Amino acid sequence: MNMDFVCKLPIPKLIKEEYPLTEKATEIKKQRDKEIRDIFEGKERKLILVIGPCSADNEDSVMDYICRLAKLQEQVKDKIFIIPRIYTNKPRTTGDGYKGMLHQPDPNAAADLIKGIVAIRKLHMRAVNETGMTCADEMLYPENHRYLSDILSYVAIGARSVEDQQHRLTASGLNIPVGMKNPTSGDLSVMMNSITAAQHSHDFIYRGWEVKSHGNDLSHAILRGYVNDKGQSFSNYHYEDLAQLSELYSKHSDLKNPAVIVDTNHANSGKKHLEQPRIAKEILHSCRHNSDIDKLVKGLMIESYIEDGTQKIGEGIYGKSITDPCLGWEKTERLILDLAYAY
Repeated sequence: MNMDFVCKLPIPKLIKEEYPLTEKATEIKKQRDKEIRDIFEGKERKLILVIGPCSADNEDSVMDYICRLAKLQEQVKDKIFIIPRIYTNKPRTTGDGYKGMLHQPDPNAAADLIKGIVAIRKLHMRAVNETGMTCADEMLYPENHRYLSDILSYVAIGARSVEDQQHRLTASGLNIPVGMKNPTSGDLSVMMNSITAAQHSHDFIYRGWEVKSHGNDLSHAILRGYVNDKGQSFSNYHYEDLAQLSELYSKHSDLKNPAVIVDTNHANSGKKHLEQPRIAKEILHSCRHNSDIDKLVKGLMIESYIEDGTQKIGEGIYGKSITDPCLGWEKTERLILDLAYAY
């Protein structure tokens, strides 16, 4: 094979034993998971915000950001349920460049996967212990989910992974919400097939075991816009798009808990991060004018950090994204308060 086997990684059980959750953290996750389930099942009316940096590149600034979210959560807790984004894997379109904290705990240093595994677990643990908030991560590598399976409250499957069989089957074995993004082509049938697969039971190979999943009734859609064959971005968050998705769900009577989280960035904004507040408010406007859309839309996904925009690796601006541009804190705070007022 044309690769070097650098080192054998520790199994998730060993990492969890070395860095265990406290009883308090376990109880926090249990309570938050129940409330999230109640929202997806329609038992509680709150708007979920999966919000945070494009990529969790620095432990201190990410924790600073989440602590700010935690304080704001108290102000809007009757209307908004915040799930901070701690995205520790960064998919790359070409495969080159910074791949996230899992690969490089220090973006300026060489890759170190063992240090990365420990770093992402410790960061997620800090979030729970210091803010009482369990978080979301993208499942870029299904085999790695077990390192965080006891601590995450939300998982996203990316637009480039949503057709992958192992992602779909692994999602079927999770007991927390798994959002399936529409593929970059925009073909909603691919996304719907992924949701169907994730909601059903499967026998498959996972981490060297033959396993049987039981189906995940909280797997759901994420609309993130799409790109045509000329590389042009097109949105799919408008009233007509949400109505179309509602109709698609109605044709899949076997699916439980029809739901969508709408991504306000990526192709929906054309990566113009300052458009996110306008997009978020338009989605709520659509909800007010159509009860089916209102039942379907469970929340928003927003890319936000301490500073507006993006920077190159090495510039060293505290709390500014080194991947996709994000909405800064002042604009984020204003947006969350506006959403709570409007919802």
